[in-house]
Amino acid sequence: MEIDYLYQQKQQEGRASESPVLMDAISDYLENVRYEYENMTIKEATDTLMSDLNYQNRSQMRSCRGFGIIVRPGDVCYIDFGRAYKQEAGYQHFGLVLNVFDAKALVIPMTSSFKAFRKAYDPLYNPQGARHLMRLGKIDGLYKYSILFLNDGKFINTARIIDVKGHLDTAGKLFQQVRERFLVCIQEES
Repeated sequence: MEIDYLYQQKQQEGRASESPVLMDAISDYLENVRYEYENMTIKEATDTLMSDLNYQNRSQMRSCRGFGIIVRPGDVCYIDFGRAYKQEAGYQHFGLVLNVFDAKALVIPMTSSFKAFRKAYDPLYNPQGARHLMRLGKIDGLYKYSILFLNDGKFINTARIIDVKGHLDTAGKLFQQVRERFLVCIQEES
């Protein structure tokens, strides 16, 4: 099925089930998804299925308040970022909330990968490191050292937030450094 043809279908009125052509496209898509799942590793299939189920359960929510979760700047949250293209943070990751605005949160995804830790820029210990990676260290509420993907910061619907796990003081030096590094990252050319 050509994507251009699907764009034409968007102009149609009515329910999807009333369009035989669209129902055929959906059937082909579901067959492809099944094949994709069957050929994933167990970890990949689990992450993908969890994100798909979270989408089904959460996508119509305006925010995470419907789940009793109150989010504020400085919170370190467990977030479902959903499916991702290459070089994007996706699925379930921790993330640092920089700001909350109208039920959306500006978040920076995190990792605890030792490989990312080694690559991350540090003015003292790794001045030639990757500037889009920022070492945070160990955050209260988390068990491992954390690294931020500064180049993956984005606004998300807070319904993607599954839980709040920790907090950085927004008046503290570390949070201010994160904000400064994030601003530099979005202003710099690579």
